[in-house]
Amino acid sequence: MSRQEKIVKTSIIGIVVNLILVAFKAFVGIATNSIAITLDAVNNLTDALSSIITIIGAKLAGKAPDKNHPYGYGRIEYFSSVIIAAIVLWAGITALMESWPKIFTPDVTNYTNVSLLIIAVAVVVKFVLGQYVKRVGEDINSQALVASGSDAFFDSILSLSTLIAAIISIFFNISLEGILGVIISIVIIKASIDMLRETLDSMIGARVDSVLSKKIKDSILEIPGIYGVYDLSLHNYGPEDMQGSIHVEIDDTLTALDIQKLSRHISAKIFKEFSIILTVGIYAHNDVHKDIRDDLYNIASQYPEILEIHGFIVYEDENLITFDIIVDFDADRESVKEKILSEIKTKHPEFNYLMIDDYDVSD
Repeated sequence: MSRQEKIVKTSIIGIVVNLILVAFKAFVGIATNSIAITLDAVNNLTDALSSIITIIGAKLAGKAPDKNHPYGYGRIEYFSSVIIAAIVLWAGITALMESWPKIFTPDVTNYTNVSLLIIAVAVVVKFVLGQYVKRVGEDINSQALVASGSDAFFDSILSLSTLIAAIISIFFNISLEGILGVIISIVIIKASIDMLRETLDSMIGARVDSVLSKKIKDSILEIPGIYGVYDLSLHNYGPEDMQGSIHVEIDDTLTALDIQKLSRHISAKIFKEFSIILTVGIYAHNDVHKDIRDDLYNIASQYPEILEIHGFIVYEDENLITFDIIVDFDADRESVKEKILSEIKTKHPEFNYLMIDDYDVSD
């Protein structure tokens, strides 16, 4: 079964289960005059609508690349997640507005054994559904399914709270419906904001996961003749479509044919292991003026703000040395770079230096 088919199948299961719960909870909520149970029913309805949007998003995202969209339509999944988050946020705000007055003017609720049984069944059903949907979402890297599963799991906890409140109402004649409704609405609002934040991070371009970055670099370093791996940059064109670039340091004596073969080998290896398309750039490695390179690295080691220096190369005919430097985002970057440049110039004034500003985007 393809990834799209799994999303559709899981979402359909969610739709069916949630619609059944909507019918049961709405009936019980109206019959018992319970605002909390009625709000739970509304929340289940938004869950069903979210599953429908997830299906539509998956179908659209699965369209093949075309002339106007050469990278495909994978990012549509992120837009569907934003829509889902907006729907959940609207439901939470509406619930809050309806529940708040109930704290001060509580309604009398009349729970029956049947209504309590239905709530208990709903707790179990939502727990099982949430675990199932979340597990599938994690397996296929679907943010929408993971969020939907987490929401369903938390719904089961909220329904359990409703059940406890009902039991307290029966035995102690204390109404907690308004308070519980406010709690439910706040939880829904928070969940929607978290979902929105995570999705927007993916759309804007979040930092490369450090674990994935290390695995990719370690995989490339397994290839003989690679001295170092730098400048990993990944771009997300959908949950299952990632492309990027990387630089590797190799001997400057290699021919163009050798470099092409090595680049193809690296790209094929990474695609096979991670399903990521990488463009490979080259840094030349030699031991010319190794003393200057060692001095530069020693100077840099005195500054904890400097995360890495790489790409060191000497152009004898131009009397020029160039290197890339990565300075921590939180540091006074310009000040640190000026100090490094000043110290290496003082130690080796016979060369000019070109410092290329690089960025810490992966580690």
